[in-house]
Amino acid sequence: MRSTSSKLCLWVAALLGVAASACEAGGVGDPCIPEDEYNQNFPGYSVTEVNVESSSFQCETRVCLAAYFNGRVSCPYGQTAGVTSGNPAGGCKVPGTSDPVTVDVEPQIKARQRDKAVYCSCRCDGPDPGARYCECPSGFACKKLVPESFVEGSSAQLSGSYCVKDGTFIEDPKIDIKDPTECAGSIKNCGKDFQVDF
Repeated sequence: MRSTSSKLCLWVAALLGVAASACEAGGVGDPCIPEDEYNQNFPGYSVTEVNVESSSFQCETRVCLAAYFNGRVSCPYGQTAGVTSGNPAGGCKVPGTSDPVTVDVEPQIKARQRDKAVYCSCRCDGPDPGARYCECPSGFACKKLVPESFVEGSSAQLSGSYCVKDGTFIEDPKIDIKDPTECAGSIKNCGKDFQVDF
């Protein structure tokens, strides 16, 4: 469902006959689980990478961002395939199902859990002057995450900057993540497994 502010922005843009590209994006910051996690063989993301899913059915913006995040959103403590001891949820499962994840999954890093690293976002700047960009809402800043050199072909439209939660942007995970403590099922230091219901 489109937020009231988004509806108002589109209405004003239509009334004035201007493009809505500078309107504040609704849904930025909403939780999401990347589509990769619905695959039993997906081992999770690496804290050294940025993943931009540009057709997320979970996000009003259609962009689910995973920036410098380790493991799977839906399984904070990770697993050794076939071994469930120490994991309060009994091992990683495909979100919304009882199907087990069949590969090793690294635990999340406590300082970069889903609330700081995985959520709905939008592209707020980029190399194409004719492209549509969003305006980041309060509490978010427009930060360059995907250099042009990292993408090519049809994926080039993903290069540029995205709305990132204030205080969570890092330029180099090897330097900026000062506490690499992993989530540990034995002490439950990262809460419960996360699901998104639709």
